[in-house]
Amino acid sequence: QVQLVESGGGLVQAGGSLRLSCAVSGRTFAAYDMGWFRQAPRKEREFVATITWSGGSPYYADSVKGRFTISIDNAKNTVYLQMNSLKPEDTAVYYCAAGAWGTHSSGYQYWGQGTQVTVSS
Repeated sequence: QVQLVESGGGLVQAGGSLRLSCAVSGRTFAAYDMGWFRQAPRKEREFVATITWSGGSPYYADSVKGRFTISIDNAKNTVYLQMNSLKPEDTAVYYCAAGAWGTHSSGYQYWGQGTQVTVSS
C-alpha cells in the first residue's frame, strides 16, 4: 500500500506563488510515477502535471505550462508542485497521485486527500 499526504495549500493573491508537497510512503513507492490533479467546485477533476519517479519526462496541462513546475526529491520521497503567477482560475483542491505516467486519472492507483488552493483576484 502507498500513502500520499499533500501539504502547502492556502490562500494567495493573483500573481503569487505556492509550493505544494506530497510525501510518499509505503512499500515499493519507487515503482510509481507521480501526478498532480485538481478539482474546482462544480467541475471535473483535471490533469495538472506528471513526472516519472526518476524525475524524467515532466509533462504539463496547457493551462499551467510555463507557470507550474513538478519535481521529485527521491531522498525525501516527496513530490513537489511549484506554482508561480497564480490566477483565480487555479483555485481548486489539488491532489497528488501515484501510478502510471500520464494525463488520465484512471492510470493512477493511489491518491492523497487533497489540499485547497485559493487564489484571490
